[in-house]
Amino acid sequence: MANRLTKIYTRSGDKGTTSLANGSKVTKYHPRIEALGDTDELNCLLGVLIAELPAQEPLRILLLQCQNDLFDLGGELAVADPGYTVINTEVITQMEQQIDALNSQLPPLKEFILPGGNRAAALCHQARSVCRRAERRMVELADQEMVNPLSATYLNRFSDLLFVAARVLARQSGGEEVLWQPRKPAHKPEQQGG
Repeated sequence: MANRLTKIYTRSGDKGTTSLANGSKVTKYHPRIEALGDTDELNCLLGVLIAELPAQEPLRILLLQCQNDLFDLGGELAVADPGYTVINTEVITQMEQQIDALNSQLPPLKEFILPGGNRAAALCHQARSVCRRAERRMVELADQEMVNPLSATYLNRFSDLLFVAARVLARQSGGEEVLWQPRKPAHKPEQQGG
């Protein structure tokens, strides 16, 4: 691989703009940069989660692949060319198969669950939450500019995968999921008649 960066700081962004891979400049708060930043944050959080998992943990390999997919998705955002796509239907189908395989190991979900159970499960839930934000940013960007529609689909499925993965992780080492214990409402809302 050739050297991509010869100097880490360039000073070119000191005035609040940044360059996309296609050479165009946008503000650092542009929706494309917001979507790129949230995707990057998600990838960083995945790195923390992966560091918590033992080397032999099957989810580790799956999440490492997802990290690469997220970097590809970020590349799509940075290139900003509707003709440049990496995330495709095959990637989505593979993820759906992985979700189904993980979910088949779990009991049916009868209650709402809270983030927790153990550190890895809680981190997985945090990643799921950041993934949902990245998806919202992608949808916002898609309302303004052309983006690969499958990138938003990928993020939607990935949040589902993270939810199921958190359920799997919560059960490891004799652990269990934390169920929501709702308080009783002081009063019930009135039903509107029709």
